[in-house]
Amino acid sequence: MQDESAFRVSLDRVEEDLAVLLVREDESVRITLPRSLLPEAAREGDILEIAVRRDVEGTEEARQRVADRIARLRAKGRD
Repeated sequence: MQDESAFRVSLDRVEEDLAVLLVREDESVRITLPRSLLPEAAREGDILEIAVRRDVEGTEEARQRVADRIARLRAKGRD
C-alpha cells in the first residue's frame, strides 16, 4: 500500500480568498482551498501538483492521545 499519492490540478479561479482547483483527470472534480495554501506565484490557468502523504507517526500519536483520554474518562467514571 502506498503512503503517498500525487495528482495534477489546474487553478481554475480565485474567489475572494479561496482557490478553486480542477483535477486534471476529471475536471468535474473540484477542490477548494484557502488561497494562502498555494504557492505565492500561482495564477489562474497554472497546472499544480498536489502530493498527499500519510503521516504514520502523527496518526499513531493522535491514536495514543485518544486512547489516553478514554482511559482517563473511564477511570474517572469509576471514582
